Amino acid sequence: MTKRIRKAVFPVGGLGTRFLPATKAMPKEMLPVVDKPLIQYAVEEAAAAGIEDFIFVTGRAKQAIEDHFDVSFELEYTLAQRGEGDRLSAVRTVRPANGRVSYTRQGEALGLGHAVLCARELVGDEPFAVLLADDLFLSDKPCMQQLVEVHEVTGGNVVAVSDVPREHTNRYGILDVGDVDGDMVTVRGLVEKPAPEDAPSTLSIIGRYILQPEIFEFLAESKAGAGGEIQLTDSMARMIGGKPFHGVRVHGQRFDCGDKLGFFEANLAFALRRDDLAEGVRQILNDYAGR
Repeated sequence: MTKRIRKAVFPVGGLGTRFLPATKAMPKEMLPVVDKPLIQYAVEEAAAAGIEDFIFVTGRAKQAIEDHFDVSFELEYTLAQRGEGDRLSAVRTVRPANGRVSYTRQGEALGLGHAVLCARELVGDEPFAVLLADDLFLSDKPCMQQLVEVHEVTGGNVVAVSDVPREHTNRYGILDVGDVDGDMVTVRGLVEKPAPEDAPSTLSIIGRYILQPEIFEFLAESKAGAGGEIQLTDSMARMIGGKPFHGVRVHGQRFDCGDKLGFFEANLAFALRRDDLAEGVRQILNDYAGR
C-alpha cells in the first residue's frame, strides 16, 4: 500500500532575474496572474490534491510570501466594516489551516536540488510533492491531483512531463523513456539540460514531482552539476532502478511563467476564463489586432 502524499515543498528562494527590475524587491512567485500571485495558484493546486502540509524554502527578500499566507488583521477588519464580504472571503481563503505552513531558509542559491534538500527535516521519512510556481497549469483536474492519482496505483516516483521542441532540450531535464502506457511512461534515465543532438528524447520534466524520501540521501552527496548548481535531476537519476519511476503526460495547458511571454499568455488565458473579464479582454485584443 502506498503512503498518501501529505506534504508539499515549494522552492521559492530564486532571484527571479529574468523579471528584473520588477523582482528587485518583490519575489517572482508573487507576480500576479490576473489577481492572484503565482505561489497562490501552486498552493491551491496542492491543496486540491489532498496536500495538508505546505513547506516553503525561501531566501532573502521573500518576506512578502510569508505575509501573503498570514493573517492581515487590519485589512480583514476594514473589509468587514465595509461589508465587502466577497473580498474578505478571498483574503481569508488564501491561508492554509494553522500549523500547516512551514518556512525554511536556503542560505545560498545553489540550485533546485539544494532547495529541496533544505526541506529534509520538515519532510521527514515519507514521500512528498514538489511544486515549482513558475509552471502554471490550466486544467479541469489540477496537475498535482493527476500525479497523486497515478502514484496511488504505481507508488515510487512520479513526475509531470511534456514534449518540447528538440532545440529546447538544453533548457530542461529530459527523460530516457522505457515502456509507454497511454499517458504514462516508464523512466529508465534522466539527463539534465542535454544538447539537442545528445537528448535521449524530447520528453521533459515540467515543475511537478512526487518523490520518495531516499532522494535526500543522494542530494546530500551531490556535487554541483549543470550550471554550477546541485541539480535535482542528477539525484533523481540515481533513484532509477529501485522503486518504480514514471512520467505522466498531464492533461491541460502549461504556462512557463518564468518567461515573459509565457507569463503574459497566462494572464490572457486566465482572464479569458473569467466571466467578469472575458468580454472586456476580447474587446481589447480585437482593438489591438486592428492596429
